[in-house]
Amino acid sequence: MLHILQSAKSPSESNKILRAMFAARKSVFVDLLKWNVPVIDDLYEVDEFDTEDAIYLVLCDEDGNHLGSTRLLPTIKPHILDSLYPELCAEAPPRGPTIFEITRFCLDRRLFASQRRKIRDTLVSALADYALGNGITAYSAIADQQWAMQISNFGWRYELLGSPRACAGRMLVAFHILVTYDILDLLNGADIRPDPELIADPPKQPGILRKELPLIDANTLQTRQSLQHR
Repeated sequence: MLHILQSAKSPSESNKILRAMFAARKSVFVDLLKWNVPVIDDLYEVDEFDTEDAIYLVLCDEDGNHLGSTRLLPTIKPHILDSLYPELCAEAPPRGPTIFEITRFCLDRRLFASQRRKIRDTLVSALADYALGNGITAYSAIADQQWAMQISNFGWRYELLGSPRACAGRMLVAFHILVTYDILDLLNGADIRPDPELIADPPKQPGILRKELPLIDANTLQTRQSLQHR
């Protein structure tokens, strides 16, 4: 199930879904990838950008266990590219009320290899669908060079913002994803499709803390592109 949430509370005060997400981020980014980022109570990876402005897209199973997640940051507020890595951009980092930054794209370490692709594709499709439903015209992001190469092959309109640069022992690249009416068609053309068992179409505004999201037709993501042409 897809949950879209916002919260300015600490992990211990947040709901189960957000706590599981912060714990998964700690497992992936700190324990596995050895990032030097803040950890709370030795359990949760939470940084200065986890504020009330952050929007979280979280995929969970029926029991609420974390499968995958990502965080969106409005670029009109402080975000990672403009605050920490502006040198990755040949020009000023993109900013605007309809541009959001994708950060902390996280696939749970407990997933089998066959599950990882399914969760990845569902989360990518959810990002595209969320953008279409909320007036987002572009995403910016930072990734290591290898992961960025995979992202560039997802079929959507992808543009580098500058040349790769070595940062903290990693080759990082900043890029821009244009959100066009046919973005879901482009993803489908690259065989990036959501798992209908995991997707429930979200409302335009994220739920706050413990607010549950309504469920509607699970095939919405796969049919939304046809509506864009009407």
